[in-house]
Amino acid sequence: MDIHHRSSDRAHGREERRALKVVSVKAGLLFPHAVQAIQVKRQVRGIAAGRKWRTVTVYAITSLPVFQAGPADLATWIRGHWTIENKLHWVRDVTYGEDHSQVRTGNAPRAMATLRNLAISALRLTGVDNIAKAIRHLARDATRPLAILGIT
Repeated sequence: MDIHHRSSDRAHGREERRALKVVSVKAGLLFPHAVQAIQVKRQVRGIAAGRKWRTVTVYAITSLPVFQAGPADLATWIRGHWTIENKLHWVRDVTYGEDHSQVRTGNAPRAMATLRNLAISALRLTGVDNIAKAIRHLARDATRPLAILGIT
């Protein structure tokens, strides 16, 4: 049984159309608990005149049955994944320059990622929206970061 969900929006200088197709999975798939398979086709183009559509297709599986996760729910959850990308990974890449880090051996990269995540989480828990601005503010006084961590 095929089930579809479609949505579109215009934001951030681009237009995007999403089509989600969900099919029930029969036994015998290499993923033993899979119940539904999902195909998401995204068409994206810049809003400026003359921009061409670019299509990206991704696939996913879920163990949730249709009555627990319908197409609209799945579409919302898949889009929600980008919240993680925007709130954590982008901050680590851009604000902390993680991609340009010279730390590359042993456990050091994992330890640094953990420390960055700790700093971002501590700032978010205090209500900070702009991590870069908060870091600049905290850097001006060595006691400010300690206050956020509850160490005074």
